[in-house]
Amino acid sequence: MKQFSVLVLAVLLTALAGCAPPAVRDSTVAQPLKIASWNLEHLAESDGLGCRPRSEADYAILRRYADQLDADVIAFEEVENAAAAARVFVPDRYTIVMSQRPSSGRHGFCGRDATDGPTIRDQKVGFAVRKGVPFTRNPDLSELAIGNPDLRWGVDITVNGVKPLRLLALHLKSGCSAGDEKTPCPVLFDQIPALQSWIAARHAQGMPFAILGDWNRRLALADDVVWKRLNTSVALFDAAEGRGATCIKRYPDFIDHIVLDSRAASRRVPGSFVEFTYGVPEDQHPSDHCPITLTLD
Repeated sequence: MKQFSVLVLAVLLTALAGCAPPAVRDSTVAQPLKIASWNLEHLAESDGLGCRPRSEADYAILRRYADQLDADVIAFEEVENAAAAARVFVPDRYTIVMSQRPSSGRHGFCGRDATDGPTIRDQKVGFAVRKGVPFTRNPDLSELAIGNPDLRWGVDITVNGVKPLRLLALHLKSGCSAGDEKTPCPVLFDQIPALQSWIAARHAQGMPFAILGDWNRRLALADDVVWKRLNTSVALFDAAEGRGATCIKRYPDFIDHIVLDSRAASRRVPGSFVEFTYGVPEDQHPSDHCPITLTLD
């Protein structure tokens, strides 16, 4: 009986430890910072809505993956609003920072040629910041919308502490992953000057930075025009360092990227770039994108 009581006590203590809130970070001490980008594919606030309708069980799976990701700051894309984000990044562990872009009010039907059925929800960009990570919100990079109410704004924060870091979350125009001949390409190219200006301003400040998100562009392709334009005056580094993507077999190149300036790149923990591929077959993936992560010291 005594051995049984000890076993029960051990199990209870283990369970309680799993429920304990995460330790608060000490911002006066330099600590590794794990950053991530995750496109959550039409994440809606309510069950059964949007172009990827989900049940509570689906949101529970996403929460479990968020726990496994265990990142300090996650840039996320395709999220309807803060309430939707909080269904994945729970409020007792994360602070949600959402794009303030107004809804355009134009919610078309899902699917290229659909004339009825579910409609597209707002697709916004944001951050989930682990509790205890000190940060400041900066104005959104609304210039990325180039005057189009349907294009997404960037979300801009500064992680404070001993080693400050500026972070920009973005989701660029889709449909121009390579080359310059597809119809959406001029729109994506028109977004680049806003990025160049943001990069130049951070460089002038001497502030290390990272740009995270769904770039909808295969930046690692040889002589990619977008990558060349961005590197005109400031040297940038892609955290993947030439690695191929494995999330979806038919897409061997990353379009989600973590891009850093030289100051931030010097803080990379060697071998810390990871593509989180869920560990299940593609048809069971909870999103059509896999998260990517990087740790900085």
